[in-house]
Amino acid sequence: MIEQTLPRTAWTAAEIMSMRFPEPRWAVPGVVAEGVTLLAGAPKIGKSWLSLNISTAVALGGKALGRVDVDCGDVLYLALEDNPRRLQSRLGKVLSGSVAPDRLTFAVHCEPLPAGGTERISAWLETHPDARLVVVDVFARVRGSAPANMSSYDADYLAMGALKRLADRYGVAILVVHHTRKAASEDFLDAVSGTNGLAGSADAVLVLKRSRGKAAAELHVTGRDVEEAEYALDFDPRLGAWQMLDGPASDYSLGDTRRAILDHLRVVGSGTPRQIADALALNYETAKKTCKRMFDDDQLDTDGGGTYFTPSLSVPPVPGVPEKYGDGDGGDARDTPIWEESA
Repeated sequence: MIEQTLPRTAWTAAEIMSMRFPEPRWAVPGVVAEGVTLLAGAPKIGKSWLSLNISTAVALGGKALGRVDVDCGDVLYLALEDNPRRLQSRLGKVLSGSVAPDRLTFAVHCEPLPAGGTERISAWLETHPDARLVVVDVFARVRGSAPANMSSYDADYLAMGALKRLADRYGVAILVVHHTRKAASEDFLDAVSGTNGLAGSADAVLVLKRSRGKAAAELHVTGRDVEEAEYALDFDPRLGAWQMLDGPASDYSLGDTRRAILDHLRVVGSGTPRQIADALALNYETAKKTCKRMFDDDQLDTDGGGTYFTPSLSVPPVPGVPEKYGDGDGGDARDTPIWEESA
C-alpha cells in the first residue's frame, strides 16, 4: 500500500522566521499585487476604463496611471459586458496611436466559474506562463448560481475562492470588477455590494469614488500585501485615461481657499493667519477663520499659540517599483490561440 504524503501545514515560530520568500509579483506596484484584487465602484463611474488602462500598461510595459512603472507581461481581459466594436473604440482611445499589444487578450464570453469558467481561465494561464494579470469585468457574469441551502456569504466566498486558487496556483494578479452599494458608508469596505464574503476573501480591495460629472476621483486601497492608502485620480474622457495626481486624495475635495493655505504651508512649513493672509493676498479674518475650521476638520495642526502647520500624518507616496520584485520583463509573448469561441 502506497502512503500518500500530505503537504505540510504547520511550523514552529522559529521555522517561520527562518524561511525566505520571494517578493510578491506586482501587476501595478503598490496598487495591484499577485492574488485577487476586488475593484468596486458605482455603475458607469469608470471602473472598466481604469481596468483597461492598467491592462494596456502591463501588456505594453512602461507606466500605469501615468506614474507607476510596471513590468511587461501577458494579460487576459474578460470584457463580459462588451462587444468587439466597443472594445475597439475604447482601446483606440487608450492607445492614442501606439501599436496594439499582442500580449493583451480580450474575451467577451466566459462560463460561470462553477460551470467551466475556472477551467477556461486556467487553460489560458497554462499557455501564457509569463502572464501578470487577469481582469474579470464583471464578477456577476462569472459568479454562477449559489448551491442549494448555501448562505449568500458562503456563496460569495466560494466564488471568490475559486479565483483565489487560480491566482495562487499561477502567481498572477486577478483584478475583479464589481459594484458598490447605493447606500453611503463611512468605511469604504462596507460600500462593496454583496456580502462581506467578497471583500473578506479578496487579497486586496480597491474602491473607486467620484462625484457624478466630475473628473477627479479617489482610489481607496487596502489589502494583505498593499499599504492602506487613498490616491487622487483624474479622468480624461478624450483619451479614456486615468492619471494618478500629486498629493493626497483629500486635497482635491478642498475648496480653493483651503487648498491654497495647505499648499502654502507645505512650502513654508508653518505660519500665522496674518502671514498666510499676506502671502496669499487673503482677507485676514478669512484666513483666520479658515485656519480654525481646517484645524477643527483635522486638515491643519497648531502649536496653540496661533501658528499653523500641516498635519504630521504622512501622505501616502505614489507607489513605485520596489528594489526587488517580479522576475524581469516577463519573457517572450506567446502566439498560440487558446481562447476558443463558444457555441
